[in-house]
Amino acid sequence: MRNLNRLPNPKNKFDALQTGKHCDGGGLWLIKRPDGGGQWLLRYSIHDKRYEISLGGLSKVSLKMAREKATKMRSQVSLGVDPKAERQKIKLDAKKVSPTFEAMMDETFEARRRQLKNGNVTGSWCSPIRIHVLPTMGKMHVEDITQNEIKRTLGPIWHEKMVTARKAINRIGLVMKHSAAAGYDVDLQATEKAKALLGAQTKSVKHVPSMDWREVPAFYESLSDGTINHLALRLTILTACRSGEIRLCHLDEIDGDTWCIPAARMKGGIEHRVPLSKEAQSVIAQARLFERDGFIFPNRNKGVISDMTMSRYMARLGLDARPHGFRSSFRTWCAEATDTPREIAETALAHVSGGKVELAYRRTDYLEQRRVLMERWASHVLGEGGQVLRIRTI
Repeated sequence: MRNLNRLPNPKNKFDALQTGKHCDGGGLWLIKRPDGGGQWLLRYSIHDKRYEISLGGLSKVSLKMAREKATKMRSQVSLGVDPKAERQKIKLDAKKVSPTFEAMMDETFEARRRQLKNGNVTGSWCSPIRIHVLPTMGKMHVEDITQNEIKRTLGPIWHEKMVTARKAINRIGLVMKHSAAAGYDVDLQATEKAKALLGAQTKSVKHVPSMDWREVPAFYESLSDGTINHLALRLTILTACRSGEIRLCHLDEIDGDTWCIPAARMKGGIEHRVPLSKEAQSVIAQARLFERDGFIFPNRNKGVISDMTMSRYMARLGLDARPHGFRSSFRTWCAEATDTPREIAETALAHVSGGKVELAYRRTDYLEQRRVLMERWASHVLGEGGQVLRIRTI
């Protein structure tokens, strides 16, 4: 570039410059003040517009330093980069502090809430993180989280509480992805690296304890005091539904002898019709006496009974079995005491069985066949027994 380095050197000649504007060439200017001080400026053109940017004061920036800065910025301009915009970006990045993991977890949860069943009113999505992660990682900035922090946090439960640990590390991964999408410099591979450090989970997963289907009638008979807890357990047994579906049962979902559970409340995200046996309808009729805001199993203060209400009751009786285990009791009864086809038994549990092609052509939920099956199950639960039942598909 022509006519560069016009200003005098060494410093004694440089200090002798008069007040005013002095060009060093290539757009570099010194604005000299009467008091002896001054300011370096670089004038440049980009995208057909002219700009100027300060390179610092004369007391702190020497002629050599000013020329080096100017050379660097002229290189940026040649590449189509605006030095002033780039400087502003650097300043913003320097001031920008990444949020804490806890703050990003809340933000991630809000972004995903609509995808969760019933808006996740029970808080189950967040609970693995709130209990096992936030105490150690909650106040850390997301950009500072590495595989080592995750390993240190989940190490104590990785092999002891495997299901909870897997949920926790999966949710950590979702928080990191959300943080990356928000523009923060996080390590998206941190959870995978942590899994490698934690090692394979070798402890076998424990299934929810269930009650032998032969013992269910005696237990059902003991649930006779007509309380909300007893009625909820009775309906759980009679319908073979999950406890969450039972607890949130709403009168608007019941039409005569059929209970239609919305897709938003189903684990599989598919609407499920439950045929109600005569005994199940009787239990619902009794539960209507407790109805509040349409819910037939309300809590004492607000909302509905908690997930632990029925479990604690069974634990106090000294039973190993839990409410969810009655689904297994029902399914084993189907296999051992009836000739129920697999697809009907699985549909009764709201399980999806069969391949994609088979499901594409199967347009029935076997409601009428299941109605016969659930009446037979109610008969067994009431202690009426009977011969092996044959239930045919269409």
